[in-house]
Amino acid sequence: MAAAAACLKLLQVGTKIVGVGRNYAAHAKELGNAVPKEPVLFLKPTSSYLEAGGTIEIPHPLESLHHEVELAVVIGRKARDVPEASAMDYVGGYALALDMTAREIQASAKLPKESISDPDNLELWLKVDGDIRQKGSTKDMIFRIPFLISYISSFMTLFEGDVILTGTPEGVGPVKAGQKITAGITNLLDVDFNVGIRQRK
Repeated sequence: MAAAAACLKLLQVGTKIVGVGRNYAAHAKELGNAVPKEPVLFLKPTSSYLEAGGTIEIPHPLESLHHEVELAVVIGRKARDVPEASAMDYVGGYALALDMTAREIQASAKLPKESISDPDNLELWLKVDGDIRQKGSTKDMIFRIPFLISYISSFMTLFEGDVILTGTPEGVGPVKAGQKITAGITNLLDVDFNVGIRQRK
């Protein structure tokens, strides 16, 4: 558990979440987009983390959000202009993530780097109210983790605890208030979230 606690600490000190869009060819196709020739990057605030078991809040005036299950890479030390060949030395751990378009939901179950021998061959899945909506493998990523770390660190410095969302497989779709999302990495972990309407204070 010490390794899991260390991974949780990394997330608490991170300064940013870097998302990678359209990193699965089938997902790009379902959106009607071309497969990118280089990574499509976007940033999300760390204030959008939510622990497992929490409620995903749909902000007013939206009525639904789209779910995207993803493997999250947690950076273990400062990374700038990292060569692809040594990029995995900068990984501090992994986490299961749900990118909810307006919010990024981070599972409380963190995985130390040592618990995943091959991050390029993990099965990700997501169910809504018990029905499978997404199922895919990280082996289908267009851009692999070492390349992503090298590429991103050539544009911005990554700090300890920063997170890279590696993209989602096909099958994204809407969820509404009252529904339940279960997501996981096969044989490693799974998490549950309820979906509700955000209450204004």
